Amino acid sequence: MSLFVDVDYASINKYKEELCGDKVEVLRSDNSVIIVLADGLGSGVKANILSTLTSKIIGTMLSMGSTIEEAVETIASTLPVCKVRDLAYSTFSILQIYENGEAYLVEFDNPSAIKLKRGKFVPTDKQEREIEGKLIKESRFMMGPEDVIILITDGAIHAGVGECLNLGWQWENVKEYAERIYKKDMSVKSISNTLLSACDSLYAGKAGDDTTVVAVKVRNAQPVNVLIGPPLDKNLDSYVVDKFINQKGKKIICGGTTAQIVSKVTGREIITSFNYIDPSIPPTARIEGIDLTTEGVLTMYKALEHAKKYLNPDNLLQDFSGLNKEDGASKLAKLLLEESTEVNFLVGRAINPAHQNPDFPINLGMKLKLVNDMENHLKQLGKKVFVEYF
Repeated sequence: MSLFVDVDYASINKYKEELCGDKVEVLRSDNSVIIVLADGLGSGVKANILSTLTSKIIGTMLSMGSTIEEAVETIASTLPVCKVRDLAYSTFSILQIYENGEAYLVEFDNPSAIKLKRGKFVPTDKQEREIEGKLIKESRFMMGPEDVIILITDGAIHAGVGECLNLGWQWENVKEYAERIYKKDMSVKSISNTLLSACDSLYAGKAGDDTTVVAVKVRNAQPVNVLIGPPLDKNLDSYVVDKFINQKGKKIICGGTTAQIVSKVTGREIITSFNYIDPSIPPTARIEGIDLTTEGVLTMYKALEHAKKYLNPDNLLQDFSGLNKEDGASKLAKLLLEESTEVNFLVGRAINPAHQNPDFPINLGMKLKLVNDMENHLKQLGKKVFVEYF
């Protein structure tokens, strides 16, 4: 089974700066994921331009078929050096993870990556070599399911300087904190946000440097299948339900009519619930063999609100524990946003008079719009999404 690489990153700008001097690029291909973290010298516009230039050059070269070695050599040989500080104008880390778990890490003047296995730090063997007078550190290793790698910029190991700590939060402190907060089911967003929140607290909300945390987690593939809405042709009910039931992975039914069709075709009873955990969200139901059964359009709309908040870069340092609530929309959002690695939507095109205007073309229907929006959000998280209409 191929592995899925979950990636999330979060940044805080240096106090009073509008732009961040750190830049992250994530490139996904058929057989690997490449993460580039660049840190421009200084802060503000200049640093932002330099880090963007660095990450874009590396990303462009890799997307055009160049090897990471060639990209590193190009960057190391072309980056200018500050005459005053004798430092490269941008440092960087590059991490490539293949679908079989093979990983390749390149570091140039960024703090060392933190690799966790079952929540405990595991050192990686590093080889040093000089390219155009610049010292590059390389590591090759294997990653298995639930292994985590955290990439940071030097803003993280300077956190607290002049505020809470004399010398700042040292690399050892970051590593120990990462070990302490780790939980088996912790999402990459929780890891990156928790670490960044700690840095922000040490800076007392006035960061002395741009600070970025990138969390990377390797997971086994977890398909999630969503059946939403009855087919346009009732003669397809049995075909669609059989297709849905026989798919690998977790199964979600959205819609009361859809649930009734599944119950009729499979002979499995619907056990309804009248427990309104959230008055604004319809209660869920239970069907044997189905992981989640919810109401349709309204629940998907509320789940989409979760997704928008989850992906909104302005929501940094916020608590996303709302996904752990017991209402149908929160459960649906958690399954799609955090637990899935691949999502298969089976979408029925029958019009529900309660939600749609029959005079409008079917592609303007609320249900299809919600599915399309959710598909786009999931793709932003790097998930494979397939949509089939009936």
